[in-house]
Amino acid sequence: MANYPTETHRFAADDGVELAWTEMGEGRPVVLIHGYFSTAAVNWIKYGHAEKLAERGFRVIMPDLRGHGLSDKPHDPAAYPPDVLMRDGMALVAHLGLTDYDLAGYSLGGRTVLRMLVNGATPRRAVLCGMGLQGLIDTQGRGGYFRRVLTNLGSFERGSSEWLTEAFLKTTKGDPVALLNVLETFVDTPREQIAAITVPTLVATGVDDDDNGSGEAVAELLPHGSFRSIPGNHMSAVTRPELGQAILDFLSA
Repeated sequence: MANYPTETHRFAADDGVELAWTEMGEGRPVVLIHGYFSTAAVNWIKYGHAEKLAERGFRVIMPDLRGHGLSDKPHDPAAYPPDVLMRDGMALVAHLGLTDYDLAGYSLGGRTVLRMLVNGATPRRAVLCGMGLQGLIDTQGRGGYFRRVLTNLGSFERGSSEWLTEAFLKTTKGDPVALLNVLETFVDTPREQIAAITVPTLVATGVDDDDNGSGEAVAELLPHGSFRSIPGNHMSAVTRPELGQAILDFLSA
């Protein structure tokens, strides 16, 4: 597979926070939004998903969420109002002047994609990866888990779920203060709002991923939803080539 070069750019969000995005390839724009604790580079580039899309004629646009990666990581809680990640995503689409594009995300990125859809984003197609119904309608459940990890770093039993989450935080060089603030941005989406989304949407989750509830339930709720199961759990499915292939297949159909 060709080794595609990347370019990283920055722009100011609506409130002045500097956000970064990385691009790869040329052609049809697709915006890929990474998960919580992760980065564009880890979520999309490291495991070859972005390159797979670029090779097939996509312009792959990968933002780093505020508080993550190469974007600013302010410690002021005022920089993390509810739904700010959704507004940042909308701001990037507007900044780039995208009108005919696709939109996909993993985990928190998938939830951010959904929040964009219910707030007026109009991509041609959308993909929600690593996100189930419970994680959309009741965001505080999963948020409580991450809050416990971030406020008790260094105390978890080796091999436990919390220990593995903390280990991932270290690999991405995450900022615990900024990431705690990100938890305050989560907004629940009622079932009826999900059921009103008309954009054709693929839901893809790991066969052993129950971190955020049922992905199939999301697909069933969406008027134009489809579901695809991929190998792995919430942490491992993102590393599997089947994830990038599922996104590519849906966007190329």
